[in-house]
Amino acid sequence: MTTVVFVAPFFLDTTVRFLASAAGLPGVRLALLSQDPVDRLPADIRARLVGHVRLHDGLDAQQIADGVRALARGTGGRVDRLVGALEQLQVQLAEVRELLRIPGMGVETAHNFRDKARMKSVLREHGVPCARHRLAAGREDALAFVREVGFPVVAKPPAGAGGKETHRIDRPEQLEQLFGFAPPAPERPVLFEEFVLGEEHSFDAVTIHGRPVWHSLSRYFPAPLEVLENPWIQWCVVVPREVEDPRYDDIRDVAARAVHALGMRTGLTHMEWFRRRDGSIAVSEVGARPPGAQFTTLMSYANDFDLYRAWARLMIFDAFDPPERKFAAGAAYLRGQGQGHVKAIHGLDVAQREIGPLVVEVRLPEAGQPSSGSYEGEGYVIVKHPDTEVVFRALRRLIEVVRVEMG
Repeated sequence: MTTVVFVAPFFLDTTVRFLASAAGLPGVRLALLSQDPVDRLPADIRARLVGHVRLHDGLDAQQIADGVRALARGTGGRVDRLVGALEQLQVQLAEVRELLRIPGMGVETAHNFRDKARMKSVLREHGVPCARHRLAAGREDALAFVREVGFPVVAKPPAGAGGKETHRIDRPEQLEQLFGFAPPAPERPVLFEEFVLGEEHSFDAVTIHGRPVWHSLSRYFPAPLEVLENPWIQWCVVVPREVEDPRYDDIRDVAARAVHALGMRTGLTHMEWFRRRDGSIAVSEVGARPPGAQFTTLMSYANDFDLYRAWARLMIFDAFDPPERKFAAGAAYLRGQGQGHVKAIHGLDVAQREIGPLVVEVRLPEAGQPSSGSYEGEGYVIVKHPDTEVVFRALRRLIEVVRVEMG
């Protein structure tokens, strides 16, 4: 039996799904570290756990290390694997692995993926095309970068995730506003990047012992930053069936070089990238963890397999069976129009009549639900079909007819 400690600070829906997948693998004895109380988990998951320690701070490396030691004493004296799905956990997990000599991604590699400024430097050193950037530790650093690349630029924290605290700056007065409420400083640097014009995509890849074994592609409509800046815009993501199309040969090569440069040996990576208007590629950033925003679910539908379970098996046993791409899949994210809480949802009858047969999963916003403040919105609808164009048209129609009213 393989003894695994899963670190899940908070029992988010997606985290619980990954946890359940790990708990259900044959040959696994699963223990849990969490900040949330274990009684919030479904009873069937609790019944499969061989141990649990509750942490005061589920993101603190020292508390994680102490928790692993405590669980090891209660499970035969050893822990074979230490895993977790959150982006914000990857460095701490790597630190504890090295401290306790547990196999898995190490600290240097984890920092390469987590620190976006360091990541860009590593990628550029290895000839991987990416947006120009500068980690600004003060006002003059930021001004010098803007003079170099011109407006617009993007400003964000170097260890951000999911577009949080990310701002597009088009004019000098907007830059001055940023200096007013979030000035770059040595103790709080700000990552500035050139704003890349073009189509935004993602590239998810499985690597085992340094060898790429599987990948998936997706296309964003429009870019998440544009969605965050315009509350009326609805966001869509398409996972095309034509994953092996020759038009993606260049990004396959770039992605393999990027993952290798950053040091990934075994794991699932999520890379965001742009296709510029001239056809060239610019890598935005790469995460050493499963993607959020229902992407893991989308890839599961497109490949007709369970990627949640496959990720758990990959991280625990270094094993992955590449699936065949059978479908295209896509998600329309339902963003509330206006301020406040969800008041009503309009257009569901039309959507059901026109698109219902294509829908495979839906989470509708509930009355009284507060705004998420995210490009993911307050709910989503997932569709799939063997034809990518059918999926694309269905998503366009969904965001045309379904409207979430706030008030």
